[in-house]
Amino acid sequence: MKNVKKYSRGYFMPPVTSLKWTQKEYITEAPMWCSVDLRDGNQALVVPMSLEEKLEYFQLLLKVGFKEIEVGFPAASETEYAFLRTLIEQDLIPDDVTIQVLTQSREHIIEKTFESLKGAKKAVVHLYNSTSVAQREQVFKKSKEEIIDIAVTGAKLLKKYAAETEGNFQFQYSPESFTGTEPDFSLEICNAVLEIWQPTADNKVIINLPATVSMSMPHVYASQIEYMSDHLNYRENVILSLHPHNDRGSGVADAELGMLAGAQRVEGTLFGNGERTGNVDIVTLALNMFSHGVDPGLHFENLPEIVAVYERMTRMKVNERQPYAGKLVFAAFSGSHQDAIAKGMKWREEKDVEQWTVPYLLIDPQDIGREYEADVIRINSQSGKGGISYVLEQQYGLEFPPQMRESFGYAVKNVSDHLHKELMPNEIYDIFMKDYVNIKTPVEFINYRSTQNDDYRTVVSIRINEEMQEITGEGNGRLDAVSNALQSKFGITYKDLVYKQHALETGSKSNAVSYIGLTAHDDTVYWGCGIDSDITTSSVKALFSAMNKMIVSLQLPIDKEYSLIKK
Repeated sequence: MKNVKKYSRGYFMPPVTSLKWTQKEYITEAPMWCSVDLRDGNQALVVPMSLEEKLEYFQLLLKVGFKEIEVGFPAASETEYAFLRTLIEQDLIPDDVTIQVLTQSREHIIEKTFESLKGAKKAVVHLYNSTSVAQREQVFKKSKEEIIDIAVTGAKLLKKYAAETEGNFQFQYSPESFTGTEPDFSLEICNAVLEIWQPTADNKVIINLPATVSMSMPHVYASQIEYMSDHLNYRENVILSLHPHNDRGSGVADAELGMLAGAQRVEGTLFGNGERTGNVDIVTLALNMFSHGVDPGLHFENLPEIVAVYERMTRMKVNERQPYAGKLVFAAFSGSHQDAIAKGMKWREEKDVEQWTVPYLLIDPQDIGREYEADVIRINSQSGKGGISYVLEQQYGLEFPPQMRESFGYAVKNVSDHLHKELMPNEIYDIFMKDYVNIKTPVEFINYRSTQNDDYRTVVSIRINEEMQEITGEGNGRLDAVSNALQSKFGITYKDLVYKQHALETGSKSNAVSYIGLTAHDDTVYWGCGIDSDITTSSVKALFSAMNKMIVSLQLPIDKEYSLIKK
């Protein structure tokens, strides 16, 4: 690409090696979660939420299980100020939930922020100022010492107004644009703030290290986090927090490696809503932990319901391929994938195992409120015989012989390919019923009657071109006798008759389903199915269905004496 030389790496590795996080395999416990949907997420919406919508969304976040929720920037907007006062005055904040508000390091903003918080049971006041090289040089045109003074002045003002305001307050500081700041300077400014606040075990402080703009590969961010964790003053009384954005598409990786590096808290949003490419997606982070057998401490057991509320409130859409939440993330169209999933599900059922190891499915869709039938096996022209037969077995109780699956699979794929669309289970069922079940042309089965001596002697009533006739055959069973009668009468032969039958449904009114495959002289196998309340009758109907498919496929005309004219 052109212009590549204009870009440089505007981030900084720590001055000392910080790689202890590389020795950890996975995250062993959930962090403290803080939702910033109602502030960072809301400010990024084309149409920000109204007061009523914010109140409803707040209830959604409580239902998910968030114990820390950033509710806004109350000094910046009357809607956000009114929202915060409504939460406090109407006692809508549960006792175990902490609200959080954002403020710049400017006295009139800090003053109004504490005014909005009057009477809060517990609130985090989040102070920030930008510290990166680019911001210092281009925006503020200030030295490092002047930037430190902004932070320290703000820290002092928070202590002053907290002491004068009714409520219970915890402090948080963010060196905004941390990822573009020299790590030693980030450490210097954070420690300067900590010296003002002097946190204790009973009054801990949050130091939040945001990837305001994601600038590096995730391992660099992790090294920066570990460096800060190792060198912050008052570390045992500091809650180290992350706020990753997703500019490079690595927000989840940044957060996960940052937690390995010592972070105890994560700020993010549902489905990654936020400025530019968004914040880190807490749903993905939490369910990634869940997939490793670690309880994330949040409730996504009914994820489709959460998606519906989110889309209605934000007027945004969850992408179909969004991890865990997208409509297609558990869907398998590929034949090999479908076959593996179907066999994996069958193996789980047979072995009664506890651990989830189904191929291609990271977690059990039902654990987050998804359905196998609607979500897992999806049928189009790319689908395979295993997936197609799985759909009919799960939805309609039809259990094809293995040899029949290929024949029906091609029939379904041809329809999907012709229509250029995905086929729903009812459409697949309709294809099966039309093309395989109780086929009545050109030879229609009416009924039969049998007598038995050494062999069965069976008289079969048939209809051809609206004319009735009876044919007779003998065999070692009723089905064999009917088969012999058909071959004798019509002068056709077939071999390797494949037969399977099962009950279609439980109960006294259950139907029997029979499948029959007939191999013609050219080794083509023709499949038919019969469904009837009587098991033998269902077998005879399956035989007629297969034979009729053979007659039509081979284009064997029937003369007026009802025998087949061979070409």
